[in-house]
Amino acid sequence: MNKTRVRFAPSPTGFLHIGGFRTALYNFLFARKSKGIFILRIEDTDKKRLVSGAKENLLKTLDWAGLSFDEGPYIQSEHLEIYQKYAHELVKTSQAYYCFCEPERLEKMKEGQRIRKQAPMYDKYCLRNVSEEEINKSLKSNCPFTIRLKIPSDEKIEFTDLIRGKVSIKTNTIDDQVLLKSDGFPTYHLANVVDDHLMEITHVIRGEEWLPSTPKHILLYRAFGWNIPEFAHLPLLLNADRSKLSKRQGDVAVEDYIKKGYLKEAIINFVALLGWNPGSGSTQEVFSLPELIEKFDLTHVHKGGAVFDLKKLDWLNSEYIKNLSFEELYERSLEFFRQKNFYQSASAEKKSEEYLKKVLTVEQDRLNNLSEVGEYNKFFFQDIDYDRELLRWKDMPDEKLKYSLQKSKESLEKNNWEDEKPDIAINIINTALNSNLAATEFGDVIDITKSEPTSKQRDLNVGEIYWPLRVALTGEKKSPPPGEVAWVLGKAETLKRLNFALNKASDLK
Repeated sequence: MNKTRVRFAPSPTGFLHIGGFRTALYNFLFARKSKGIFILRIEDTDKKRLVSGAKENLLKTLDWAGLSFDEGPYIQSEHLEIYQKYAHELVKTSQAYYCFCEPERLEKMKEGQRIRKQAPMYDKYCLRNVSEEEINKSLKSNCPFTIRLKIPSDEKIEFTDLIRGKVSIKTNTIDDQVLLKSDGFPTYHLANVVDDHLMEITHVIRGEEWLPSTPKHILLYRAFGWNIPEFAHLPLLLNADRSKLSKRQGDVAVEDYIKKGYLKEAIINFVALLGWNPGSGSTQEVFSLPELIEKFDLTHVHKGGAVFDLKKLDWLNSEYIKNLSFEELYERSLEFFRQKNFYQSASAEKKSEEYLKKVLTVEQDRLNNLSEVGEYNKFFFQDIDYDRELLRWKDMPDEKLKYSLQKSKESLEKNNWEDEKPDIAINIINTALNSNLAATEFGDVIDITKSEPTSKQRDLNVGEIYWPLRVALTGEKKSPPPGEVAWVLGKAETLKRLNFALNKASDLK
């Protein structure tokens, strides 16, 4: 066939791993770039590893990401008779053989190999020592058996990997792999090759961990007399210390990042760059899905492992969040607000769409992911309290602190800003506050023995205006600028918090 046909073939053993997601993405991009077919196949023949609900989660995640498949999902366990037929066909052509070894014998054999520090491989006992008469007798007696691939001796299997170039492996290092288990289920190797042939797969794009299995698969293709597809093995994903990406050092499932509020556009963009670049000296890092389809090329996939850089993901995600329309940001953020205790206990007014949109206006350019909404600005949703000493900017005298808070209150009280659009309202607030600032060269130290500060002694610098106001409105050392905070809180709440601060300051001696 001339048409490109690729497949993503996950096992339903849990949530979709980031590495598996990358494999799905690269197959999808390759198919769309070449105007080919993208197939989904669920490889569920290893019954011991199956996890309930995992298949449904795989489908949900692919749908969430927009990686639509053209055929499937094809479920391997629904077609056991196909694999059984082909396994027995190999026995008939002497490409495979029956193995009646019991588990106890196999374990004893492996233990001996471990003691001798030999690679664990089947010793071909049933191939060399069991006669045809004994085989027929065992089959008639319904003795349990497996079917093993007969690996030729002293040969070299060579193939060209689209990413790694020429690969060569000697057959003496390859085990006589089980193809059909005693329960009638195929192993990965048999089912994989049979399905890829029947589905007319042209390119097998999969993780590097399957590279050692490729010679076994090539031998199976040869045994059946089938055309061999092209292979491309993707580099490993690594932790920052260049160890293999594992849950011990952080989240590894796509589901984990969805729950944390990473946008699908950012995840797709980030995962695409884990081992691939657009080439030609391009410095572009932000790609839409159509751009990835247009630029994707297997020749630009790296051989070396790709480091999973969470800071890079955070940066990409923040860029995508900044570019969301305001309505979309609100809609996507709602589920994350609802998970927060401070939101659940907030007043109805502070749960309103209008109020949440004001919070998001201030937070949008500061978010790394949507799970952070409100997290660093809980003062928007709950009453605040703090040590009154926190109100003081550096060694600011008591009278000057009280004077600063009073001037801020008067400025915000007399100006009309509450019903203005965000930029206008914040500008009015900041202009009013800045009118309290005087040139710093006139900022004499206040003599608190005098009943009234002189006009020069009343001069306030930037810190003396904004620090007390920030603490009064938020109770925190760090927050968005006070002008933005006041606009979100509204005039009534802002003045209420300033009065609270003034009462605290009045206790200062």
